Amino acid sequence: MKAAAFFECGGPEQIQFVDVPDPTWGPDEALIRVQACALNRADLWMLNGPPDPGFRFPFWAGADIAGVVEAIGERVTSVSPGDRVLVNPGLYCGVCEHCVAGEHSLCLSYDTVGGRVPGGLADYFAISAGHLLSIPNEVPFRTAAAAPMTFMTAWRALVTRAALRPGEHVLILGASGGVGTACLQIARFSGARVTAITSSQSKVERLLQLGADAALNRNEGDPWQQVRDMTGGRGVDLVVESVGGPTWQQGLQSLAKGGRLVTFGRTAGGVGHTDIGLVFWNQLQIIGSSMSNNSEFKTVMQLVFQGRLQPVIDRVFPLSQARAAFERLQNAQHVGKILVEPS
Repeated sequence: MKAAAFFECGGPEQIQFVDVPDPTWGPDEALIRVQACALNRADLWMLNGPPDPGFRFPFWAGADIAGVVEAIGERVTSVSPGDRVLVNPGLYCGVCEHCVAGEHSLCLSYDTVGGRVPGGLADYFAISAGHLLSIPNEVPFRTAAAAPMTFMTAWRALVTRAALRPGEHVLILGASGGVGTACLQIARFSGARVTAITSSQSKVERLLQLGADAALNRNEGDPWQQVRDMTGGRGVDLVVESVGGPTWQQGLQSLAKGGRLVTFGRTAGGVGHTDIGLVFWNQLQIIGSSMSNNSEFKTVMQLVFQGRLQPVIDRVFPLSQARAAFERLQNAQHVGKILVEPS
């Protein structure tokens, strides 16, 4: 089969459209013919390296996979060849205390498709049938593939972990990426007011079209002062933080007394300054979140399938042009999700 693989870590120039071995599948697994695969920031991290000691080349990333069941193992009864399916990208042991409690993203050995094992940037992909969710016939493969990583992450962060309430004011940093646009939609779905920060005027206009109440360009003026001005100095109830170090302290300073900051990323740096006095004096909460459990995944995907939440698709590239897709992701030229499709 063909894959968009790399043989050493580096930049997008390492991506090659090459022949790789077909996947094998066990008695509890299904073979999927990939129809669409979305890129995530995690795919860039795998490409950039350095890989962990168990990493094996060639490798191809891609966690968000929608496709058609091609074949099944002898013990599989939940899906059949020809079924349209979506992959839950979370990998977990199923037996540790967290898995038993239903908190799969806290698994002691948690990882994702395209992290521990090669992903969906190929013609075929094999995985345990228990990781597959049926896609309704009326839902395009592109819509399904554009949702999992971003919407499951955003749902757990805002709804489960931060307990977002109607009428609250949410500030979303890095709002134009896939998970940022998912957070915007979920915040609006939850009845919150949304202010988004992004990096260009064209992205500001797009975020307003997607439903943001206000959108600020961090490269023009001082967005943090604008947030203070628009809230009358009060601050916002919730900051959604995925940028990391460069915006960490400013995010905390943007919170109202008793406010919360929920974090699930560090795209621009993993170390940030924290004014501890600000945290305890204003009684702030700093909340960590990552991916989701199976129940949250199914809940948010049903909302996507119903059209109540709609993934934003930026561009679609053929698998043979995956290098250009990675370049677009690395250069932050996108609003929403970048998709790759095999021929």
